[in-house]
Formats: sequence, C-alpha cells, structure tokens
Amino acid sequence: MRIRKAVLTAAGPRQRTLPLQTLIDRDGVEKSVLRILVEEVVRANIEEICMIVSPGDETAFAAVAGEHAGRLRFVHQTEPRGYGDAVFRARPFVGDEAFLHLVGDHLHVPAGERGCAERLVELAAAEGCSVSAVQATRESLLRNFGAVGGQPVARRQDLYLVDTVLEKPTPTEAEQRLVVPGLRTGHYLCFFGLHVLTPAVLEILGRLLADGAAGVTLSAALAELAAREKYLALRESDRRYDLGAKYGLLTAQIALGLAGSEREEVLARLLELLALRESDARPR
Repeated sequence: MRIRKAVLTAAGPRQRTLPLQTLIDRDGVEKSVLRILVEEVVRANIEEICMIVSPGDETAFAAVAGEHAGRLRFVHQTEPRGYGDAVFRARPFVGDEAFLHLVGDHLHVPAGERGCAERLVELAAAEGCSVSAVQATRESLLRNFGAVGGQPVARRQDLYLVDTVLEKPTPTEAEQRLVVPGLRTGHYLCFFGLHVLTPAVLEILGRLLADGAAGVTLSAALAELAAREKYLALRESDRRYDLGAKYGLLTAQIALGLAGSEREEVLARLLELLALRESDARPR
C-alpha cells in the first residue's frame, strides 16, 4: 500500500487561525505552524496535501506554507458540520487511495530524528491497513481526545490491534471498555492527531452523514472500521501539543526549543526567567 496523499483539517472555528501562528522550529528558523506541519508531511514522502478550510482562508494559508505551498490543494467546508464532515470532504481528492490525515491545531515534537508521520506511513504501507498514532494519556485528559482499546500485537511493545474506539470517553467508560494490557493504571491510549486511513473510512463517514446523524466524528467511523477490517494503533514516544489549549502555543514553543539546535540558549533563558521570578518573590 502506497501513501502519497495527506489530508489536513483546518476549517473548525478553533483551527482557522492556529496554523497561521509563528513559532521557532527545532532548526532555529521562524516558521508558521502550517509550514512546520507541511514539512513533517513532506518528510514522510507525501506528494500532495489537501487542506479542508473555510471559504476565503486559502490565500492566507498558502502565503505561510513556505516552499511547499505548491503541494497544497484546498477544499471548502462551507458550514461547520463537524470533524467527520470535514474529513469526508476530501473524498474526491483521495479517491481510492489510503492517505495520511492530520489536524491543523496539533504539533508533534519527535523524540528522535525521524518524525511520527514518517514512521506511521512506513508502518501502514507495510501492514496494508489503517494505523492511528496514539499516546498513553492519563484519565484526567480523556475529555480532550478520542481513545482506543485493543490487544498488543505479538513481539511488539508499541503496536495494538484495535477493537474499540470511543470519542472523549469518561473515566468510567474508559475503565470499562478501554483497558489495554501493559499500560499503567489510569492511563489510556488516546489519539495523537495523526492517522493513515484506508478509503473505507470515507465510505463509512459518507453513510453516517447521509443518515443525518448530528456531529459525526472520525471516532465513530473508526469504531465501525475496527469491526470490519484490520486496524492498528502505534504508541508514540513523541509528544503532541494541542495549540488550542490554554498556553498551548507557549508550551509547544518551549518543547520545540528544548528539542532543537538552540536548546542551550532556550534553557539559559528559561533559567533566567525563573531566577528573576524567584528574586521578585523575595520579601524586600
């Protein structure tokens, strides 16, 4: 299975401006969030990228995409009908091919040289099935993510055969349905913001949307996919950062700085700030 296309969703009210924000990447270069995401996708040997956007936003996105702007194809989500609808709008672009999917309001900071998208695409191509990146996440954060349950794949400590998918489960739901052997108590496998998906996912989304279901989620389609065909989850050691969360951009910037070529300078500035804060807090 060859994966040469990617779909990036950026039409939601919380997503529209986040890809336009500027951060200092790991190489010390100032870039837009969108450019950082596009460069991650290109390193995974993706040739074309479909961005799902609100009408009129394509000009701003193209302007900040960097040298790979020519790879972008824009598709409109004219009404805010939810995440599932946004992904489904890429169906004409995707056709009958598997595709990499990522969201425009998350950044992924790799623990090593190879990024998550590259590893995910490589695994999906080898296994010939859908694969979602996941991360062990404490139960207090379940309200922010879709989550999966399943069984470990033999001879792999980071790969799971998915049998259950829930969107933003409660801790009680997770304890009852999403326990995964080998994880620490109170931790669950939550989505990382990166997936490689087969065309079957779009077929399922199309049917759910045609049935008139309100607020169709990608998780709903993935839950059905897990019952129909092989579907894997790859546990990531990288870190994901939700840019739309409180202090999300700040946290992502610190993480990029500490993982990058200017780590010593970033550490020195953080220590300077902490020292100043401690000095200001002392009684005078």
